[in-house]
Amino acid sequence: MRRSRILTLLASAPLLVSAECPDYLNYASDVHEPLSSGKYHLSSMRPSEDCRTFKSQGIEDLITRMESVIKDPDLYRLFSNAYPNSLDTAVKWKGFAANNSEEELTFLITGDINAMWLRDSANQMQSYLPVLNASTDPNSIASLYRGVINLQARYLLTSPYCNSFQPPPESGVPVAENPSASQDNVFPKYNNDSVFECKYELDSLAAFLEVSANYYNATGDAAFFGKFQWVSAVEAVLKVAEDMMTPTYGSDGEVLESPFTFTRYTSRSTETLANDGLGNPVANGTGLIRSAFRPSDDSTIFQLFIPANMMFSSYLSSTSEIMNKLNTSNSGALAQKMSSLSKSLHDAVEKYGIVDHPTHGEIYAFEVDGFGSTTIMDDANIPSLLSAPFLGYPVNDEVYSNTRELVLSATDPYFMRGPVISAIGGPHQGPGMAWPMASIVRILTSDDDDEIVGELRQILASTDGLGLIHESVNSFNASKWTRQWFSWANGLFGQMILDLEQRKPDLLQTSFQ
Repeated sequence: MRRSRILTLLASAPLLVSAECPDYLNYASDVHEPLSSGKYHLSSMRPSEDCRTFKSQGIEDLITRMESVIKDPDLYRLFSNAYPNSLDTAVKWKGFAANNSEEELTFLITGDINAMWLRDSANQMQSYLPVLNASTDPNSIASLYRGVINLQARYLLTSPYCNSFQPPPESGVPVAENPSASQDNVFPKYNNDSVFECKYELDSLAAFLEVSANYYNATGDAAFFGKFQWVSAVEAVLKVAEDMMTPTYGSDGEVLESPFTFTRYTSRSTETLANDGLGNPVANGTGLIRSAFRPSDDSTIFQLFIPANMMFSSYLSSTSEIMNKLNTSNSGALAQKMSSLSKSLHDAVEKYGIVDHPTHGEIYAFEVDGFGSTTIMDDANIPSLLSAPFLGYPVNDEVYSNTRELVLSATDPYFMRGPVISAIGGPHQGPGMAWPMASIVRILTSDDDDEIVGELRQILASTDGLGLIHESVNSFNASKWTRQWFSWANGLFGQMILDLEQRKPDLLQTSFQ
């Protein structure tokens, strides 16, 4: 779905706050005083306290503390606006399952669209890892995490090929219309009452494992994963992964039935799959898992999408440890299966995902098909090639270094260059539109002080005075941008600043005035 084009068509369901609270989609479009005291005069973008959708004293204390850590007043304002954005604006509903009063549920919207993406919600929660600790308090970050994991598990058990979902019936939040999907023809079929959009993306499955691993690693709460539907959801994830290793042709040349097909009535090639929903042909025997769509929600050209296979391998490994601690009848066998698949995917990425580039040498390809065709580029959305170390994937250092050099240069067809911001973009918003998210990932994966400061300077200069992280910004015109309310990117910015506090605290003393 091309999100920015449908925003005006989506009615905003009321948040669980006062009826007098403004719609944040409108609020985030305007400048609010007091402005920051630096040269950029950034707007104050947090809603009033009584209009925030979830309150965490730990987050408030952290934001207060960081004022003495971040020297530049504009950088601090951007941090204090962006970091709490998901909590302030995107917790659409939090409650309990109708059939189990102990099963917490959290419906966490992506921001300007009233739907919950598996990928976005996992990454929105990841931003708050610094304040996540074990807690049974229903008003804690831990409870919020458990609610996201439980609701994602429910979604995966009903529609494991889908990427974006409607509010649970318990919430009373109205179902959102997706006009872009009104003529989709998808197999397997799904229910519009529970699914907002059904694009099969391998990284969405990996996101469920990611948010699970993050919660467990921070809290040590293994018992939670044996209480509700987590084990069954993991089984559903593994079933999709195994099925999506199906190649296009059988050994005798017969076209095999694909477990997933998708066509959309659209004028954009990135919104549908070739060959009447099959996608371009995929060879047998690579050991890689197909992905019909990228984390940008754009269709893959070649379905063996390397960044998602990297991510899936990484989080299979970490969640196999959780599974191994459970005492269900099949947890031991599932843990072994997860661990084995993690290793085989890593081996497959290193064997089939590395190609020889005439200028940069051995690099990771963005996509391959197993027949020898490759896509050489990167996309701003995570997982990306640039983000591989951030995702915990054990990269080949030399190959990653060569890849990084390529994707951050004009050799990458989607590396946008300009006086405002130079960063990776992608076909989702097209040529000329650089994504600050890619600049953030560049910082998270860099140890070079000059590179980090340079990226911070560009991000700070590209908010058009609104003091939020946009989805994309025209590399030659800071006033031409998309999405003023993109909670994942906002949280990721805050997460990056907190990472710098640990790794490079002196850089946060830099003045950008």
